[in-house]
Amino acid sequence: MAVKIRLQRHGKKGKPFYHVVVADSRAPRDGKFIERIGSYNPNTNPATIDLNFDKALDWLSKGAQPTDTTRAILSYKGVLYKKHLLGGVKKGAFDEATADAKFEAWLSEKEAKIQGKKDGLAQSREEARKAALAAEAKKKAELAAAIAAKNTPPAEETETVEAIAEAEVPVVDEVVAEAPEVAETPTVEEAPAAEALATEATSESVEAPADEAPADEASNEETKEA
Repeated sequence: MAVKIRLQRHGKKGKPFYHVVVADSRAPRDGKFIERIGSYNPNTNPATIDLNFDKALDWLSKGAQPTDTTRAILSYKGVLYKKHLLGGVKKGAFDEATADAKFEAWLSEKEAKIQGKKDGLAQSREEARKAALAAEAKKKAELAAAIAAKNTPPAEETETVEAIAEAEVPVVDEVVAEAPEVAETPTVEEAPAAEALATEATSESVEAPADEAPADEASNEETKEA
């Protein structure tokens, strides 16, 4: 029976989550499996890998063949390198203590790289957050400046309004100062004079026929005598 180390898909659409399983190569991808030896979550950065190192190494030693993706996972966790070192011990290239020392050195270097990547990602996120805050503050300042500029009239218009106001104040004062003189015009005193003139004219017009009446009568008498 050919045995494979492969991924079994779980999770929801767009966010897959995988189990690392040992299964018969003839079984469906999401079907029955022999043993589950870990999990793989590609939704995080870096990806989260939880692997039973000893079981994965044991199955590799028994001849289980990993798929391409699981091979990359096993290499990332150092399982393939450990298998290579154990092969060197069996061949007599070095002893088991040397193999363990080499593996520990490789593991330390690998963990330092992973931590460096995590620190770099955290720093990038922090810088992106600060840049977003700075951009938001700048946008708010520009908006406030635009509102203030909209509500504030231009300097030329302000100076013109002030100049007109200053020029109109003396005119108003002069009008107010001249108002009493206009009010003191002797319109009431002229009324008796006008009435006197009207009375004299009326009396003359009334008296004139009385004076002229004898003259008319004398002319009539002379006409009769003739």
